[in-house]
Amino acid sequence: MAYYRKPGWFTRTIFNPTVAAMTRVGISVWGSRVLRVRGRKSGEWRSAPVNLLTYERQQYLVAPRGLTQWVRNLREAGEGELLLGNRVQRFRAHEIADDHKIPILRAYLKRWKAEVGVFFGGVSADSPEEDLTRIAPDHPVFRVESIS
Repeated sequence: MAYYRKPGWFTRTIFNPTVAAMTRVGISVWGSRVLRVRGRKSGEWRSAPVNLLTYERQQYLVAPRGLTQWVRNLREAGEGELLLGNRVQRFRAHEIADDHKIPILRAYLKRWKAEVGVFFGGVSADSPEEDLTRIAPDHPVFRVESIS
């Protein structure tokens, strides 16, 4: 069964809407963006706040909660938009294989452990590679390739 951690009441009704609202007006909270991707069934635009990680001059989206709706939609659509204020970055998404995620997950946890660490089962940026390898399948990672 695929890993998914449903957001709690506070996250769903207070935290995510607040971060999304700040991001929409152009205030990035530690790399936050609003991800827009077309729904895989409806074709309608769906949005979710995400943390955009820059690692070794590449940009990545990591799904700390696992197989979320935005992950499923992005897999199907293959592209989306990242919004920060009135700036729109259109992109293609390239999913990263589990065996290549380890340094990306480590960098993500180093930056956002306080915010999302609870979703990684006690694994931190300083954990042994075996621990990161164990959790890698539970956390989809996409490389973001900008398109014009």
